[in-house]
Amino acid sequence: MNIGQKVLSSLKKEISEIDYNRYIQKLVYDSKNSRSNIVYFTAPNMIIAKWVKTKYADKISHLFELQNEVKPEIEIIIGKIKKQPNTKVVAEKSSAKSTFLNPSHTFDSFIVGDSNQFAFTTAKSVAEKPGKQYNPLFIYGGVGLGKTHLLHAIGNYHVDLGKTVIYTTLEQFVNSFTASLKQQTMDRFRDKFRECDLLLIDDIQFLSRKEQTQEEFFHTFNELYNNNKQIVMTADRAPNKIAGLVDRLRTRFEWGLMADIQPPGLETKIAIIQKKCELDGISLNPEIVNFIATHMGDNIREIEGTIIKLNAMSNMLNQEITLDFAQNAIKDQIKEKKENITIDDIVKIVCKELNIKPSDIKSKKRTKNVVSARRTAIYLARNLTQSTMPKIAMHFGMKDHTAISHAMKKIHEIIDNDENFKVLLEELSNKISSNSQKTS
Repeated sequence: MNIGQKVLSSLKKEISEIDYNRYIQKLVYDSKNSRSNIVYFTAPNMIIAKWVKTKYADKISHLFELQNEVKPEIEIIIGKIKKQPNTKVVAEKSSAKSTFLNPSHTFDSFIVGDSNQFAFTTAKSVAEKPGKQYNPLFIYGGVGLGKTHLLHAIGNYHVDLGKTVIYTTLEQFVNSFTASLKQQTMDRFRDKFRECDLLLIDDIQFLSRKEQTQEEFFHTFNELYNNNKQIVMTADRAPNKIAGLVDRLRTRFEWGLMADIQPPGLETKIAIIQKKCELDGISLNPEIVNFIATHMGDNIREIEGTIIKLNAMSNMLNQEITLDFAQNAIKDQIKEKKENITIDDIVKIVCKELNIKPSDIKSKKRTKNVVSARRTAIYLARNLTQSTMPKIAMHFGMKDHTAISHAMKKIHEIIDNDENFKVLLEELSNKISSNSQKTS
């Protein structure tokens, strides 16, 4: 596997499967013409080339820098070249004293909501008083919720103060450790990771069952901790949920403070979308913003990617971004999410939120609260699943699809006249979509 293939393989772990399969997988690394300061990929058409360049050029450049400590310019050209045979990957040099941080990931650009406020507050506290009260800081939560953003924000805060900051993924730490063992340069490896002011490590869960690396990291952790150097780690789960982690490391991870990030609520997602549009100079009306927030799940990276995609398509096709345009552009992504949602999922959440028994919602009862809950569930089933109206009618014990059509018409009338009810539907849609992602 050559370095280009390795970079794209690393990128695959950090982005959505849809983006990877649709765009990144179609890139071919041009090892013959690439140099340390400029890297060439070929793409089959202009749309893919422009989209990758717009959305992922910086990230690809960063991944190359993690490999060889040189941040190259990324060029995507149109055409075909023969895939190069696998070559030996150049190991990360171990003598570096600092690493690349995304300058756009700051505390000011992080959108704070109920789901992430604790993690944000503790991260900022650690940045202001490193190596003191909360050492180590362990941030955990699902994919794309902002863990890496907070890591970079802490790092950027200290880079501005002239501190030595090492940011790395656990995979890169392992690669560097392995290369140093083979090249017998462990002294330089230890100098790099033990003489920094802050060590920031992403995806620490991949330390699981890597016994030799755990041993090395244990001593690195102790050295930094004993010298009051700040350690910040992220993972997709709490330390006690990471299988194959030795007890002495697990207990150290729990020494300081653990902060979890939950999936964002609807208001937070709307604020994130608005902030992204503001930073990138993209204009989306409130209706489109609400549509994206309601239908695109909780992965913030995926949401931001959707916004960039809409803007790129709008520019390339010279079309205004309308609601119809947005719905058509991301219909495949929404379809994939719908495939993970069942009517039973919807009924369960609607009943819980509206304090109705599931048996009541499928019964013939006509009390006001039951009728309202039933209509709500029918509306959400029609919009969030791929179920046909006859199938929905059968599920709710109704005569045929005309009853569903009547319920849909009635609920649209309510939406037009009751803003609070509209907000309730959006919140329920958000919870149902979030729940489907957790269980899929």
